[in-house]
Amino acid sequence: MSKLVQSKKPAIITKQQIHATDTGSVEVQIALLTVEIDNLKGHLKGNAKDFSSRRGLLRKVGKRRSLLRYLSSVSQARYKKVVSVNKLKSL
Repeated sequence: MSKLVQSKKPAIITKQQIHATDTGSVEVQIALLTVEIDNLKGHLKGNAKDFSSRRGLLRKVGKRRSLLRYLSSVSQARYKKVVSVNKLKSL
């Protein structure tokens, strides 16, 4: 995890958490993965041949997709909120 993500992590968690001690809910995990994916996309624009980072990006995208799929099956209201807050496409 980059230093940029580490410095933003507490703000992201407080913005997405469900209750005061929530640090690992699906919403928080999706928000953190979204920030990491955005950082990796920026890195890969300048370093197109960095295949290990590309593989990491694809793994993070897959993890986020599976979390979104799980959240949509559990609660449509929470899913729609996460999609709108993180500016993602619906599945």
